Amino acid sequence: MIYEDLAEYVAALPAARGLMGLDLGDKTIGVAISDPLWSVASPHETVRRRKFGLDAARLLEIVAERTIGGIILGLPRNMDGTEGPRCQSTRAFARNLSRLTDLPIGYWDERLSTVAAERALLGADTSRKRRAEVIDNIAASYILQGVLDRMGHMRRAL
Repeated sequence: MIYEDLAEYVAALPAARGLMGLDLGDKTIGVAISDPLWSVASPHETVRRRKFGLDAARLLEIVAERTIGGIILGLPRNMDGTEGPRCQSTRAFARNLSRLTDLPIGYWDERLSTVAAERALLGADTSRKRRAEVIDNIAASYILQGVLDRMGHMRRAL
């Protein structure tokens, strides 16, 4: 099931299972994984996009290997908050993926996540070639960490 509201998404999550964050690009999908306690997001891998069926199969393999309990997709809103063609593409990907899994699927506003990832890699003096290889899964970890931090705030507010 797909959730627009983060609180509803969190309520649907099974306990003690990690989350998977995705940064969907035209050519690649950045994948990040959290620990089962939902505190730390780590870059996992970059999946080269081919056909949806092949991409989804690889993502669901990761779900099974890592005992994932939910999926978060970065929603690439425009800077003014509106949704353009990239958001529509992300929502279509989520709808198609939801037909293949019962896991809760949610969204997170990913504005500037790639910019933050690029700055972190530049700060670490990463070569241009290496940045190109890892930028998407680093961006996915920024997206997922944003969700985890928000979830932590929500738990503390109860």
